[in-house]
Amino acid sequence: MNFFDLMVSFEHYLPVLVQEYGTWIYAILFLIIFAETAFIFMFFLPGDSLLLAIGAMCATTDFIRIDYMIFLLFIAATLGYIVNYHTGKVLGHRITSYESRWIKKEYLAKTEAYFVKHGGKTILMARFIPFARSFAPFAAGSSHMNYKLFLMYNIAGAFIWIVLLVGLGYLFASGILGVVR
Repeated sequence: MNFFDLMVSFEHYLPVLVQEYGTWIYAILFLIIFAETAFIFMFFLPGDSLLLAIGAMCATTDFIRIDYMIFLLFIAATLGYIVNYHTGKVLGHRITSYESRWIKKEYLAKTEAYFVKHGGKTILMARFIPFARSFAPFAAGSSHMNYKLFLMYNIAGAFIWIVLLVGLGYLFASGILGVVR
C-alpha cells in the first residue's frame, strides 16, 4: 500500500487503520477532512465516500463513537473552509492578476458578481460536489464574499454534509443491512 493509494481509497483501509492506530483514528480522519476542505490541491481526497464509511464503522463497532466523530468532522470541515476562504482572499488577487490566456478579466468579474448574488447557495451546495468542495471557498475569498454570510453558509453546509453522510452510512450499516452492534 503506497501513500497515493491510501489517500485516494482511504475508506477501504479504514477498518485496518482503526485496528492499527486505535484512538488516533479520530485525529487522522479530522486531518483528512480538514485537508480536503482547506487546500485546493487536495480535491482528490475521498470526502463523501469516507464519511459514509465512517458512519458504517460507527454502526458496526463500539470503538468509534458517532457523536464524537460527527462533532470532530464538523469542526474539521468548518475550519477547512475558513482556511480556504482566507487563502483565496490573500492569494486570489495575486493569482488572478497575472496575465494569462486561461484567466480572463471578464471571467473574474463574472465570478465576483456570481458570488455576490449566489455565494451562499454555492458554499452550501459545494459541500456535495467533490471538485467544487475544494474550490468554492477559495473563489469566495478571492471574490471578497461577505465574510459573515460565508461563515453562516459554511457552518450550515458543514453540519448538513457531515450529519447527512455519516448518518446515512450509519443507517445503511445498522438499519438496511441489519447489522447489529
